[in-house]
Amino acid sequence: MGRLPLIVQNERRKRIGLAITIWLQMCTVASWFLVALGAIHSLHTYRPRVRSYILDFYAKRDYVKRLVYASDETCIEQVRMNRTTFFRLCEMLQTLGELKSSRNMLVDEQVAMFLHIISHHLKNRVIKHHFNRSRETVSRSFHNVLNAIIRLQDVLFKKAEPITANSTDPRWKWFKNCLGALDGTHIKIRVPTVDKPRYQTRKGDIATNMLGVCTPYMQFVYVLPGWEGSVADGRVLRDAISRRHGLKVPHGCYYLVDAGYTNCEGFLTPFRGQRYHLNEWRQGYQPSTPEEFFNMKHASARNVIEKCFGLLKLRWGILRSPSFYPVRVHNRIIIACCLLHNFIRTYMSLDPIEEELGEGLPSNVIDDDELNIINIHPSDAWATWRMELANQMFDEWQASKN
Repeated sequence: MGRLPLIVQNERRKRIGLAITIWLQMCTVASWFLVALGAIHSLHTYRPRVRSYILDFYAKRDYVKRLVYASDETCIEQVRMNRTTFFRLCEMLQTLGELKSSRNMLVDEQVAMFLHIISHHLKNRVIKHHFNRSRETVSRSFHNVLNAIIRLQDVLFKKAEPITANSTDPRWKWFKNCLGALDGTHIKIRVPTVDKPRYQTRKGDIATNMLGVCTPYMQFVYVLPGWEGSVADGRVLRDAISRRHGLKVPHGCYYLVDAGYTNCEGFLTPFRGQRYHLNEWRQGYQPSTPEEFFNMKHASARNVIEKCFGLLKLRWGILRSPSFYPVRVHNRIIIACCLLHNFIRTYMSLDPIEEELGEGLPSNVIDDDELNIINIHPSDAWATWRMELANQMFDEWQASKN
């Protein structure tokens, strides 16, 4: 009788152990059931990654479609060229500039992004929001397109050709063998505080002094950015002609320059102390001396470089205010803007931006230093030739009036 409570306790332990075992088995079965149910649900809701990528790809291209493909008017406003010219640029950058599409972005989107930035001077974080891309992708695409455009220098920079003896252009017929005009212009930039005194211009702006050389038809032949804003134009010109791949001026040819440069072989300046600026001749005043007539025609022809600079800054907003890029990158951007300027004038017959500026203006240089001018020094022979040219021009004008 004394062992009966022990037997009862053992039976109770067995029943409790069996119940726990059954409960654990039921939990295991339930967990397996839930796993199977989740797998079945995943099979019904699964979408391949390729399909997801395609949807995302087209969603991100929506802004490009509205920016470029909507209409020519929108395309010109946003990227400064019509659709046909834009497609031609993309093709040239692919074939000659070695620009390639990436897995996530085609060439046309990269080019549109670059043109949109330099046209309106937008920051990367703004472009990131518009194009739905990361800042790293925006920066990488910008530099890829910039490098591709720089590779087109030999194609897009024009070869200077002298004015022929039978020219009928009223602006240029007086200047036989003239190659065009050149001048310097200041473009605002951001530099470290320690460098600001060197880049400060006479007007107090922090800028780089860019030398621009253009043809009579407003297309750039050569540009040299990078010099500090405090440097005189003449020093920049001396640097340009002394470089191995710099500005080449064959003997017997010349460029029109303003009075800030030296009157010497290859560079023809106006007479000092005489009327020169165009607004001085628009009030009905007629030249009375050979020097005044020469200056009037000189100013009329040389104005082409001023219009080039004006159109360049009107077209590309990044040149109108200090850039967010380092000086070295900004100098490359300036060159790219000049190359794109030439491209647009070559392939786009009607340019609304040029119409905003005003009325437009209507054999290869050899790279042998023995045939080119390599220094700038005033000479009596060149001054005499300029005086003879002025007298000849004045006599012809007087004869045509009579």
